[in-house]
Amino acid sequence: MGLNIPSRAAAPGKRVATAVLLGIALLMLGACSAEEQQEWKNLAMPSPVTEQGPHIFDLWRWAWVAALATGVIVWGLIFYVIWRFRRRHQDDVPVQTRYNLPLEIFYTIAPIMMVVVFFYWTVNVQNEVTEVKSDPDVVIDVVGQQWSWTFNYTEEGEDGRTPYTVGTVGERPLLVLPVDQTVQFNLHSPDVNHSFGVPAFLMKLDVIPGRVNKFQVTPSELGTYAGKCFEYCGVSHSRMLFNVKIVSETDYQAHLAELAARDDVADEPLLGGSDAYTQAGLDSGQDDVEEGFPAEDDDEEGGQE
Repeated sequence: MGLNIPSRAAAPGKRVATAVLLGIALLMLGACSAEEQQEWKNLAMPSPVTEQGPHIFDLWRWAWVAALATGVIVWGLIFYVIWRFRRRHQDDVPVQTRYNLPLEIFYTIAPIMMVVVFFYWTVNVQNEVTEVKSDPDVVIDVVGQQWSWTFNYTEEGEDGRTPYTVGTVGERPLLVLPVDQTVQFNLHSPDVNHSFGVPAFLMKLDVIPGRVNKFQVTPSELGTYAGKCFEYCGVSHSRMLFNVKIVSETDYQAHLAELAARDDVADEPLLGGSDAYTQAGLDSGQDDVEEGFPAEDDDEEGGQE
C-alpha cells in the first residue's frame, strides 16, 4: 500500500491564504476610527483627558510591560528546558530532577515580590485619584436613578441657586464641565446601586443609596466624551448613557445661563425621591412610572422640557 504524500504544490496555496488573512486584518484595523486606533496603541485604554488620568494610564501601561516581561521569561524557560533536556537517543531517558531548592525558592519568592510591587503602585495611584481636596472650583451633585442621570451644578447659578439637567431613557443628558478647573462629583442614588463613569477620565465610582461617594477631576482637554452607568441596575441599564462636554470658562457660564433661561434651576440640588424626574421602562409610551418618581413631562416641577 502506497503512502499518500501531499504534493508540495499545496504550499503556495497556504501562503496565499495567509496573505489574504493578513490583508483582511490590516483592512479591519484601517477601518477603525482615529480614536479606536489610539486605543489600540494605548493597549485598549482611552487617552486620558484629566490631570488625574495619567496616573491610572501609567499603572495600566507598566502592568502590561511587567506581564509581558514575565511571559517572555516563562516561555523562554519552557523552551529552554524542552531543548536542553530533550531525548537525544532512542534509549536515553532525560535526567529526572525531583528537588531543586534554589529553583523552588525562586518561584515562591518571585510571585510574592511581584504582588507586593503591584500592590504598592496600585495603592499610590488609588490615593492620587481618590484624593478630595477642600474648596473645589465646581461641585456637581450627580443623581443616578432608574434609568437616567440628573446633574446639579450646585450653587453655580445667581443668588446661589442650582442649575440642573435631567435626562430620560429616551434622551441623553449633557454634563458640561469647565476646562482646567477642579470638579468634585458627589454621587447620589434614590433607588439601587449604579456606577458613574467616563472612560476618557479613566475613572468610575459606585453610586450607592444612602451613601455619598465623592471624587475629583481636573479636565485638561476640550471635547465631547461619552459616559455611562457601569453597574447593572435594571431593565434599562444599557440606556443609562450621558455625554460630557469640556468647554472654556466662557462657554461654561453660557451653558449655566441657558439652563437659567429655561428655568431649569432650583433652590436646592435635586437629589432623588420626588425630586428625581425619571421615565420608567423603555420609553415606549407606557404609563407606568415608579412610585415616588414623577413622569418626565411634569414641567411645572422642573422636569426636562
